Amino acid sequence: MPASDFSQRLLAWFTRHGRRDLPWQQDPTPYRVWVSEIMLQQTQVATVIPYFERFMGRFPSVRHLAAAPLDEVLHHWSGLGYYARARNLHKAAGMVCERHGGRFPEDREVLEALPGIGRSTAGAILALACGQRHPILDGNVKRVLARHAAVQGWTGEAGVLRQLWVLADAHTPSKRVAEYTQAIMDLGATVCTRSRPACERCPVAGDCAARIAGRTGDLPTPRPKRRQPLRDTCFLIVTGPQGVLLEQRCASGIWGGLWAFPEVASEHDALVWCRERLAADDPFIRGQEPFIHMFTHFRLRITPLRVHLQDPAGCVMEGPGRVWYNSGTPAGLGIPAPVARLLEELAQEKGQAHGSYGELRTAG
Repeated sequence: MPASDFSQRLLAWFTRHGRRDLPWQQDPTPYRVWVSEIMLQQTQVATVIPYFERFMGRFPSVRHLAAAPLDEVLHHWSGLGYYARARNLHKAAGMVCERHGGRFPEDREVLEALPGIGRSTAGAILALACGQRHPILDGNVKRVLARHAAVQGWTGEAGVLRQLWVLADAHTPSKRVAEYTQAIMDLGATVCTRSRPACERCPVAGDCAARIAGRTGDLPTPRPKRRQPLRDTCFLIVTGPQGVLLEQRCASGIWGGLWAFPEVASEHDALVWCRERLAADDPFIRGQEPFIHMFTHFRLRITPLRVHLQDPAGCVMEGPGRVWYNSGTPAGLGIPAPVARLLEELAQEKGQAHGSYGELRTAG
């Protein structure tokens, strides 16, 4: 199928079946498209929509985002996971204001110089918001092209990526670029799905090599399986009359910038921590059943350790990076999902779900 025929069939399908009512499609400025593209990375559209609308309500422009505290940005991001995306979003907004006078760049190379923006994301922003001709290659597009041309190999490999970029560029038309870009993303999201693709509804099924060969279940080639390592940690849940002690994690790494329980390696370390930080010579530490939290590259086994203080005022004070989390504490904190789970259990123990420990907004 010639490249022009591919795009024309796809555009004709989009005219009849494409999605046109997504919130970022309304007034598709580079800023709004940028935020949506970052949110949509490894996250379903249905999940993103309410987050996008809340985010735009609080940060309607790149200047608003740059001026906001990172903690507030993380709070509005909480629940989407992959927190580096939010940190990069905030950092990039500051750079746009400092280097470009608050005007979002409309040049691909300049966009790619911003944190968290790669070639595909830059292309999507400029195609969807500015109508510029740039190919894209997100997960959905990779799947469509790999099946259509029967491209062998895992799409994360450099050689396979080069093949897919060539195809993406060849199929991208010179006109109606924004519609085509949305069309090929929609096709992958709604028709050429990972499992059970609806080939009977696909506008390019006639020349799809994977369909013809009966290989839609094999392509694209899955990522080589790797055994996820198991790591162990302990959450120290310090409670008292004022609430639950939370500390802000450092800006980088897992849950960077979010608020969580103090973390120790073992129950012995918990004893040392309590003696040094709580001035408690013989604290009663009660262990709970460990549970597993999944990350992309590893599994984290978390053992909650409970410590209750009758009079913590003399040994644990609020300060930079530390709060007693309760109904009197501002709710605008980014909180990791397993921390929110344990806070919820504590609240339920007291029969005050979403009460004593404030409003919980989870971050995966």
